[in-house]
Amino acid sequence: MPVLLFLIDTSASMNQRTHLGTTYLDIAKGAVETFMKLRGRDPASRGDRYMLVNFEDVPFGIKAGWKESHATFMTELRNLQATGLTTIGQSLRTAFDLLNLNRLVTGIDNYGQGRNPFFLEPAIIITISDGNKLTSSSGVQDELHLPLTTPLPGSELTKEPFRWDQRLFALVLRIPGNASVEPEPLGGVPPDDSPITPMCEVTGGRSYSVFSQRMLNQCLESLVQKIQSGVVINFEKTGPDPPPLEGKIHICFVQPWHCCHKLIYVRPNPKTGVPIGHWPIPEAFWPDQNSPTLPPRSAHPHVRFSCLDAEPMVIDKVPFDKYELEPSPLTQYILERKSPHTCWQVFVCNSAKYSDLGQPFGYLKASTALNCVNLFVMPYNYPVLLPLLDDLIKVHKFKPTIKWRQSFENYLKTMPPYYIGSLRKALRIMGAPNLLADNMEYGLSYSVVSYLKKLSQQSKIEYDRLIALIGKKLPPEAGIKVRWRGGGISLAQRRDFIQQLQSLTGEAPALPMELNPKEFQGFHLALLNKGLKPQSFRNPYDIPRSHLLDQLSRMRRNLLNTSVCNLRGQDSDQLHSVPIAQMGNYQDFLKAAPQPLRDADPEQPKRLHTFGNPFKLDKKGMMIDEADEFVTGPQNKGKRPGDSNNMPGGGPKRRRCMSPLLRLGRAYTPPVTPPASPRPTAGEICIETMRHVFCLPFYLALTIASPTGLSNKHAECISIVIKYLQNVPFIYILKPALFTSMCTSSFLPLLAHCSLSWCCTATCGPLLKHCFTVLIVVKS
Repeated sequence: MPVLLFLIDTSASMNQRTHLGTTYLDIAKGAVETFMKLRGRDPASRGDRYMLVNFEDVPFGIKAGWKESHATFMTELRNLQATGLTTIGQSLRTAFDLLNLNRLVTGIDNYGQGRNPFFLEPAIIITISDGNKLTSSSGVQDELHLPLTTPLPGSELTKEPFRWDQRLFALVLRIPGNASVEPEPLGGVPPDDSPITPMCEVTGGRSYSVFSQRMLNQCLESLVQKIQSGVVINFEKTGPDPPPLEGKIHICFVQPWHCCHKLIYVRPNPKTGVPIGHWPIPEAFWPDQNSPTLPPRSAHPHVRFSCLDAEPMVIDKVPFDKYELEPSPLTQYILERKSPHTCWQVFVCNSAKYSDLGQPFGYLKASTALNCVNLFVMPYNYPVLLPLLDDLIKVHKFKPTIKWRQSFENYLKTMPPYYIGSLRKALRIMGAPNLLADNMEYGLSYSVVSYLKKLSQQSKIEYDRLIALIGKKLPPEAGIKVRWRGGGISLAQRRDFIQQLQSLTGEAPALPMELNPKEFQGFHLALLNKGLKPQSFRNPYDIPRSHLLDQLSRMRRNLLNTSVCNLRGQDSDQLHSVPIAQMGNYQDFLKAAPQPLRDADPEQPKRLHTFGNPFKLDKKGMMIDEADEFVTGPQNKGKRPGDSNNMPGGGPKRRRCMSPLLRLGRAYTPPVTPPASPRPTAGEICIETMRHVFCLPFYLALTIASPTGLSNKHAECISIVIKYLQNVPFIYILKPALFTSMCTSSFLPLLAHCSLSWCCTATCGPLLKHCFTVLIVVKS
């Protein structure tokens, strides 16, 4: 699962505009999105993890780390602003520490136990910068320097801040402000001459000097191809050069293939998706059980190869590892020799106990088709072990003799102790699991083992601490403190300054006033608070230069518009304008809103907001919009008053349907009572009307009718219904359209506190003599 970390330059120089009309920061954001689209075409991109770091201080510079989602990554990318300095050294250290934070917890580096290429966490760091001077609080730097001190536990075990599966690539934007008349050069993109280029080459990456949008797209396509699972190794030649081929002259000078700094591809297993290996690359020291500490290792192992032709050795049932080399001058030279049946042995210096060069642990060999060069990793000192294992299988039939055991024990003395675990697994695969004793030591002292366990625990604590800090905003600065210079003479009071100023102006300047150096001691200069909204109608300095004409138009409109007493400093559309990135961000608005007052009536059911969506309803708190269940209430859910026993002509229960207002292309018409149905008796509520009423999302019309007039009993019944409706959440009861004098005293106390924000009328059927309409609207 590769990790793709984007390090975006957010210095103030990224605000410069190109001839395309966009700033460098806008181009960097677009490049990241284009890269993600190109990478998304590969099916292997499903396991990618994206991180985002800018040039701010730790931890505010980490915008997206190990726990942040893809949505958070995109949001933080769009919100980047170029306001700081070019502190690329500190930011690179932050990026490497973020990647290395979890390595000691997982034990992926395997300190003191050999380097396992199949234990890797490939990471690609893509830096997008403008290549300007490196500025920091201490001044301008000519070279790139990474801080030596870091809070990361266990950083002293590796000399460099990066690891062998981490590579750095830099996109240096050189797009000019004016369009160039000359045609763009064809071919590859050249490397840049900025200070970050040597750092890229050390990690196994490279830099790109981008002069146009076409070159940027070409670089992004190249970077997508660079995402490979592998580790970087330094290959160096040892001993004499091989004999020259026929027809070629031998050159004694240093050739490019003598020393290469390239990647070896570690292919994952097609079945499991995880690389599988058996043998490590040896350490550059012999482990001492009496040593209390481990010597620091280099990030990239130095592997030496001998140009003496040797015969490749492979035995059945003995596992080996095979890694393909990245194309380089070394692979080109080996392929030109066209000798796929010979190999060059590889060594690690100081890996053996009594030899400086060490014993061979594998070999370089061209493939049979001569299309690539492979690194075969074998058991340590395999020319001695493989013949012994071949005799054990073919001659002794897995029944070793005393002489064979003596030879095998002599070999174990020359093998580093950390190979015992790998050798035991290989012997188990062969079918000889009892050749090694179970109590053999692995070569590390007790103090080293306990120290590594302690580092793992500290790394876990630091990991949790840093994860908790990611996403917090930088606190606003209180101000700039005025420093006291110790009572020295100011520049304006120096005699040579006055004489030089007089020689330039030709006039004698006025003598400066006597200044008290301690007068402003302890003062703080206030900084501009970017969170405050500019008061352009109060402070003219808050008006941007590009908005001066618009502001004058507003001032003229306020001056001439005498009918309106209040001044409007902004247009109505500007008062409610919100950036597209902030639209729909209701949660932040609710968090920033003041705490609401407590309810005057705690027993009143609370209303949930329908912020942003008028159709959003709380299914737990709302009543089912069936008229029968609504009228009866929760006390009598099992019996409906409008069934066939209570109401003549009652039909089966209707299913809940969508509101007529929600049906596209259809206008809502109130239901008309069919002529065949009998008139409702006094005090009854029409069931059909109630069913349609409570499906409306915005307002509800409740028609209460009586053929002979309203009596006290009828008014009491109606009052009970309205009291019940008043307690239902999300409902306001507005003024009735018509009242009788008999029921006015019953309704007015109920409607005294109702909202009158808007109203709607409803008509009654022509068959009803006496009727009035009550409007019920959903509370907003």
